[in-house]
Amino acid sequence: MAEAKINPALIDWNGRNGLPDFAQISESDFAPAFDVGFKLHEAEIDTIANNPEAPTFENTIVALEIAGDELSRVSSIFWNRAGADTNDLIQALERDISPKMSRHYSKIGMNEALFKRIDTLWETREALNLDLEQTRVLERHWKGFVRSGAKLPRADQERLAAINERLASLGARFGQNVLADEKSWFLILGDDADLAGLPDFLKDAMAAQAEARGEKGKYAVTLSRSIIEPFLTFSERRDLRETAFKAWIARGENGGETDNRGVIAETLKLRDEKAKLLGFANFAEMKLDNTMAKTPENVNGLLMQVWEKARVRAAEEEADIAKAIAAEGKNHDVKPWDWRHYAEKIRSQRFNFSEGELKPYLQLEKIIEACFDVARRLFGITATELKDVKAYHPDARVFEIRDAAGKLKAMFVGDYFARSSKRSGAWMSSFQSQHKLTLKNGAQGEIPLIYNVCNFAKPAEGKPALLSLDDARTLFHEFGHALHGMLSDVTYPTVSGTGVSRDFVELPSQLYEHWLTVPEILKTYAVHYETGAPMPQALLDKVLAARTFNAGFATVEFTSSALVDMAYHTAAEPPADPMALEAKVLKDIGMPDAMVMRHRSPHFQHVFAGDGYSAGYYSYMWSEVLDADAFSAFEETGDAFNPKMAEKLKLKIYSSGGSMDPEDAYKAFRGKLPSPEAMLKKKGLAA
Repeated sequence: MAEAKINPALIDWNGRNGLPDFAQISESDFAPAFDVGFKLHEAEIDTIANNPEAPTFENTIVALEIAGDELSRVSSIFWNRAGADTNDLIQALERDISPKMSRHYSKIGMNEALFKRIDTLWETREALNLDLEQTRVLERHWKGFVRSGAKLPRADQERLAAINERLASLGARFGQNVLADEKSWFLILGDDADLAGLPDFLKDAMAAQAEARGEKGKYAVTLSRSIIEPFLTFSERRDLRETAFKAWIARGENGGETDNRGVIAETLKLRDEKAKLLGFANFAEMKLDNTMAKTPENVNGLLMQVWEKARVRAAEEEADIAKAIAAEGKNHDVKPWDWRHYAEKIRSQRFNFSEGELKPYLQLEKIIEACFDVARRLFGITATELKDVKAYHPDARVFEIRDAAGKLKAMFVGDYFARSSKRSGAWMSSFQSQHKLTLKNGAQGEIPLIYNVCNFAKPAEGKPALLSLDDARTLFHEFGHALHGMLSDVTYPTVSGTGVSRDFVELPSQLYEHWLTVPEILKTYAVHYETGAPMPQALLDKVLAARTFNAGFATVEFTSSALVDMAYHTAAEPPADPMALEAKVLKDIGMPDAMVMRHRSPHFQHVFAGDGYSAGYYSYMWSEVLDADAFSAFEETGDAFNPKMAEKLKLKIYSSGGSMDPEDAYKAFRGKLPSPEAMLKKKGLAA
């Protein structure tokens, strides 16, 4: 059998400013590339572990930091494709590669000789004269090895490795099942009665989706959030809203091969076993051990404090909706497929504007410009689109990011439109993180290569892409994550950019959202797509006045999801029937019948498609406490772009990565840790 060979384009990135040359990479390259990458990394690990010299920070930790470069490069390109432009071959590879990756890293984490070197450095760290960043890096490696079972007996190590491998397979399967359900369901509409109430921008997007499915001249409702949410908002056809809503919340729960209920049950059972092997009472304790929140009690304390206020507000909102239904001469109860529709009508009446009136002023192109301009004003960086540089998909666009002195700072890829080959949601990731170490090829450090993926509705040919206000916030949110990666200024890859605790990582992204609604930004970039006229001051005032409208609904949606996540991972015994536990938690907290969780368990990808946000969905709210307080620091100066505050924000939050303890980083910026009051006030849930 011929030895596996690697396509040089996967590891020798010779595109513009170090980007991969995506055109030279095909799906068939990945399997042999992973085989080679695993072997090369194993050889490097063996060399580090068996070094006859006494362990030093340089010959052990720094060596680990730069080891496995080939595998990292292959992985970054592959997981980008798996999330943003998948197909049957990529999905089959994902199911094969996920457990192999887990097995590979379990083997490293249980390498006795390697851990002995790291443990020696950890135990003697006070005598090593390490700076703060080096100490953080050493701690990250030591804790990572302990979490991988380095201190366990051999039999327990082998069981832990088997658990991790199975969890990797289950995570891949969960995500693929959700994508399959999203991809397979659509509702074709044809006559005018089906389209009652739908604005032109939505009909244009639905027409494009229908044509893509071979139904030219008709209209398709899909389960992409950028179509399903406006459809539920504007459609006057209650029967169609009900059909679409039920399909939306049933993703992953439709029986057959794509049903995720069994996947969830097995995942929770294995996570519980893993936590107990490592000496924790439950999985949540394990996940929270190295976070700002520290304990499940602290998390649930915050969530329940917010929940009670949100539920009261949601009850008031539901009463308003019931009145609106009665005013139309109808007598049905408020159902989940009614909420967005009537909330929009109430907002339109109360604030004298509608989402449909606002949307023509929110062009995707202009909101992208706004993102870049805020970054220029705050941090002195500029973005230039390179239209001659091809990314991994024709819709993905490449930008060059330079600092105020004109020095190349990063490369950025924006991939904005929904497609059937892309998983739902929005996210930031990287092909390459910033660091300053000398690589094996002699290169001095690397610049960050960052990308954002969104799922906005792609307009028909020749039409502009128009966003909702929520879409625009999503764009700012993900670019905030991107800035966290692009502004990173650390020495070691492990603590670069977003390499921070889960409940701190959302601070830079959620904080950045605040600048979208700074009046001077909206005045400049919220311009009508046909006339170019800026948003009228009267409409702008209404938009700003309505910022906390429907806050009870939005907060109940989120908080219920976070509470269910915590309940799953703090249960004394993992539930054999997760849906029964979900139902019990919602009943116990008093979930309104007219609402559902933002992410029901069978499609809760944050929690079950991998374990990134498992026992961690709360972190958006934890970071929201921080971001509300952080933006107040600018408001207190009277200048949303105050240069001194912006410089502190850049140095202490966006550039420092994980090189500082997050509490210390925040206090260095703000001078103190925040309380929830500013966040509750921002949501309109407190005076």
